[in-house]
Amino acid sequence: MGRVTVRRPVRKISATKDVRRPDALAAEEPLEIRVGGKALVVTMRTPGNDVELAHGFLLSEGVLASREDVAVARYCDGVDDQGRNTYNVLDIALAEGVAPPETGVERNFYTTSSCGVCGKAALDAVKLKSRFSPGKSEFAVSTDVLATLPDTLRAHQKVFSSTGGLHAAALFDGDGNLAVVREDVGRHNAVDKVLGWALQEGRIPAADAGLLVSGRASFELVQKAAMAGIGLLAAVSAPSSLAAELADENGMTLIGFLRGDSMNLYGGEQRVLGLD
Repeated sequence: MGRVTVRRPVRKISATKDVRRPDALAAEEPLEIRVGGKALVVTMRTPGNDVELAHGFLLSEGVLASREDVAVARYCDGVDDQGRNTYNVLDIALAEGVAPPETGVERNFYTTSSCGVCGKAALDAVKLKSRFSPGKSEFAVSTDVLATLPDTLRAHQKVFSSTGGLHAAALFDGDGNLAVVREDVGRHNAVDKVLGWALQEGRIPAADAGLLVSGRASFELVQKAAMAGIGLLAAVSAPSSLAAELADENGMTLIGFLRGDSMNLYGGEQRVLGLD
């Protein structure tokens, strides 16, 4: 898996044994995203699918609307002590006529793998308006299909199986088929990679799909789904209060605690089939 995982020695201690052995850890490295040669953000991510990550990030920030908005994406600079490219600096050249990020989108040049909005330069810039209305999505899925999704997602989490340390996100259809699955140490990065894939595949707005995440549903993840025109977000864990409020404001369906045949529906019941 290359740089996706890193082998490290570990001493495993329990009540019955004390052994030393190698262990696989999820790789975490910085990625600097530049637009037109200008640094925009540094995010801590799991290497891989970086072009998707950058596309998804810029989509969720309102910069991109289609794959035609990007002229070229290329790695640049960023060399190690032996002069080899680290592949940790990615520059996006926008197509002619596409406006660059506004000042309010710029971040304090660093976000952790656990936070995608904490580096915003201004609080007012956090709440973005989507050019695709998620409330108009006619996507619908049954409770029976929803109940199968966590196990289906887990079966596709190859790196999680070896490290136990990654979040996952996926787009799914009304029959429970997963169109794309991406893993990352950051839940927002995993979603950006999925949305970037959809943008490059010409599937934005993604009004015909739902978004599934392996962890909690935060404000930023609801916002990213809204910016892609997705009407339904399902999370294995809990939503935050702001996530529920934002989903409601955008006419979205928000599902939390999706575990087995149990789930909590926080709004948007019209997209969930099989309810009384």
